[in-house]
Amino acid sequence: MAASPKAGVLAGKADLPTAHDDRGGAVWRLDPVARQLDANLVRLLPGTRGAAHVEPDLDVLVCVVDGGGELAIGGERQPLEPGCVAWLPHGMERALSAGPDGLAYVTAHRRRPGMAIGNASAVRAAAQAGEPACMLSSVCPECGHPAEDTGARYCSRCGARLPA
Repeated sequence: MAASPKAGVLAGKADLPTAHDDRGGAVWRLDPVARQLDANLVRLLPGTRGAAHVEPDLDVLVCVVDGGGELAIGGERQPLEPGCVAWLPHGMERALSAGPDGLAYVTAHRRRPGMAIGNASAVRAAAQAGEPACMLSSVCPECGHPAEDTGARYCSRCGARLPA
């Protein structure tokens, strides 16, 4: 049996990037391997608009920690500010956008199983079966710009390679 990760406080406010930092994308991730939960701190640069997408399998909880912006879900637009908590049910189209001060938020959702070594066509089919729950694979790690095309491999703003 594998050892359990240490439970408790993982980071304090001073340890986490804010909406006013210079970098965008996933700026913190839950690291322990033996977990049932995925969590990320995502930062969108000021004025960044995320592409609307549907997560077919996982509900996602979003908690705004800094900055502000807007959530578009199910055709309705809702303002986001620090302290807002939003539930994004699976199967519903959603998009997040940052206001003039940027947007920093934590996402939490059930962990997806990891990739396994196997038949390349099976791996390809699994990768095409759905989008990541929190858009991390389509947000540029260098400038925070979200990809407008789900198949993009490079950022259209700065040219950096997008996460796999």
